[in-house]
Amino acid sequence: MIDRYARPAMKHIWSTENKYTLWFEVEALVCEAMAELGEIPKDAAKIIREKGSQAIQEIDILAIQKIESEVKHDVIAFLTWIGQKIGPEGRFLHKGMTSSDLLDTCFALQMSQALDLIIDDHHMLLEVLKKQAVRYKDTPCIGRTHGIHAEPTSFGLKFASFYAESQRNLARLKSAKDEISTCTLSGAVGNYSTIDPHIEAYVAKKLSLQAEPVATQIIPRDRHAYVFSILGIVASAIERVATEIRHLQRSEVREAFEFFDLGQKGSSAMPHKKNPILSENLTGLARIIRSYTIPALENITLWHERDISHSSAERFMAPDATITLDFALHRLTNVVENLIVYPERARDNINSLSGLVHSQKLLLTLIDTGMSREDAYKLVQSVSLKVWETGEDFKKLILSDQDVMSYLSPHQIEAVFDLTPHLKHVETIYNRLFS
Repeated sequence: MIDRYARPAMKHIWSTENKYTLWFEVEALVCEAMAELGEIPKDAAKIIREKGSQAIQEIDILAIQKIESEVKHDVIAFLTWIGQKIGPEGRFLHKGMTSSDLLDTCFALQMSQALDLIIDDHHMLLEVLKKQAVRYKDTPCIGRTHGIHAEPTSFGLKFASFYAESQRNLARLKSAKDEISTCTLSGAVGNYSTIDPHIEAYVAKKLSLQAEPVATQIIPRDRHAYVFSILGIVASAIERVATEIRHLQRSEVREAFEFFDLGQKGSSAMPHKKNPILSENLTGLARIIRSYTIPALENITLWHERDISHSSAERFMAPDATITLDFALHRLTNVVENLIVYPERARDNINSLSGLVHSQKLLLTLIDTGMSREDAYKLVQSVSLKVWETGEDFKKLILSDQDVMSYLSPHQIEAVFDLTPHLKHVETIYNRLFS
């Protein structure tokens, strides 16, 4: 992952230092459990903990990498290095374990740590979405379907919709953490022939993990596919907000703008430009995060009790997806919090189609007088098409249309063009969402 999109806390989770720290913690806990069972001397477990902890504090990554260049195995290289630091008692490290016991349990811890940060990020996003939803609750704007003006709505409802989706995503992220927080310490093919299940239970409890009910040599990858799928869903939610902001900032719309810092420049060629660069950036980052969903799903299918075709993919996927999502959530939170909204421009856009956005209200009013829906639709559409063609005012055309006025009074026509009914149930929606 490039540093441009890496925040320090998340970057640390995927650092080599953190990985080795977690590897040692798993190995030390296994030794403690074995000591409880009488499989190794208790003094040995104590020495492993004390000397190993000291070694981890002064870890020499280059020395471990040098060993790995010779043995061509990352776990063996680590065990060789730390075993030398511990001394004779180091022979008890990794007893009865296979590499995947260590790697998968550590991976679960790293993913759990990463999800904790992402969950915290989501709470911050929810706060600013709610703030903007409340702030613009009664601000009218035009709703759009197919990119075309539909009917007036509340600007705050845009944020309320994003808030509701983010609530669902928060629940999904918590579910993802539960799904991934499993460990396996079950030996070469997962049948505990060389390690007692008590050891796995002991380590799982100490690390706040659950023991995988049935492992092979690895934790089944459907769990990981579930997590990466949820990360993809969250990324798409980010892009949904970003895309809306990008549209609202278009010159033809101009209802909202990303905050533009003093001294910021929008274009190397055109000094007038204020581009939605942060939202565009989020759109691109969302594509990257989503792209890891496919290899995660493909990793489910492995040969027999395991192969390592999943491993190389996960070395990219896990840090890249979580680091990028952490960055994207923080960037989106900043964009939403500092978004500049122009209510007057939003109202201008409502009126920009000469009143056509009230056509459904006119249709329903005519139906209420006893006209059939089919006849009412034809009548309203015929007047609407004149507006599209000539740009004339919809209300004036209606007032001058004898067919319409034979059914409705001028007072009823005025009611058709009242914005108030479009916002009358916003309070109900907000009570349902924020109660």
